[in-house]
Amino acid sequence: GILTQELSYSLNKKYPDNYISYIAASYVKFVEGAGARVVPIWIGKNDSYYEDILYKINGVVWPGGSKWFNQSAGYADAGYTIYRIAKRMNKNGDYFPILGICLGFELLTYVVAKRSEHRIHCDCSNQSLPLEFDPDYRNSRMFGDAPNNITNILRTKNVTANFHQYCVTRTALRKADIQKQFRILSFNHDINNIQFISSLEHVSFPFYGLQFHPEKNSYEWAIKQNIPHGKLATKMSQYFADFFVDEARKNNHRFENEAEEVRKLIYNYPVTYTALKNSSFVQCYFFKSSDTT
Repeated sequence: GILTQELSYSLNKKYPDNYISYIAASYVKFVEGAGARVVPIWIGKNDSYYEDILYKINGVVWPGGSKWFNQSAGYADAGYTIYRIAKRMNKNGDYFPILGICLGFELLTYVVAKRSEHRIHCDCSNQSLPLEFDPDYRNSRMFGDAPNNITNILRTKNVTANFHQYCVTRTALRKADIQKQFRILSFNHDINNIQFISSLEHVSFPFYGLQFHPEKNSYEWAIKQNIPHGKLATKMSQYFADFFVDEARKNNHRFENEAEEVRKLIYNYPVTYTALKNSSFVQCYFFKSSDTT
């Protein structure tokens, strides 16, 4: 499943057609490229909706975006509910992974901190960077079995695409009293030399966060964005897609029947070529309230 989110101001201005949420198509292609199919997860629903859908899908991606966490019945509220249910599932032995990318990375630490804001302002927009690995990064699920050529690419090449104005730091995790719940895997520095966490994983549960955008290397082509598309960058991108989909294969969740599954898949919705209107996304799926009933 991929969590939808409210339209940004920019998208809403370009597409003022009463859409209530969207998913950038690059996230759909990202997981499809690793052998998975996508079900959109709606925002603004009650707990019973999320309870039902999470037991029918195999994992959740929280995508990047530009939403505030204090918007009621939106991205952050849905994420918090999903986190609570997924945490309970895993405690009960039902393996259920979450991957947060960029804003989704920030959402992961936010919900673990019980919705206590701890991010700091930083400036890492339109920067492609190598990862500064923590010395113990190999003692992790995310990188423990990563091929040496992948970790060498990540360590030495400017391949990770960063587009964020908030950062999560080691100090911020300590202030929120959640530092013991996360294994920090890598850092980076913004243009003002502020160190921030660029990848982490939960110590106890299969919850992962990437502050950078692995989906962009293969599937986003905005002209003014500094996104590497070379062979090494796309190898790196594919590694993260494969890793997460492999995590999702570790449970046997499924829909009650094929007819229900077919109704829920992303293929039921049209995709819009948003790059034609100078969007930062090549394509998006837009959803109206009638789609979510």
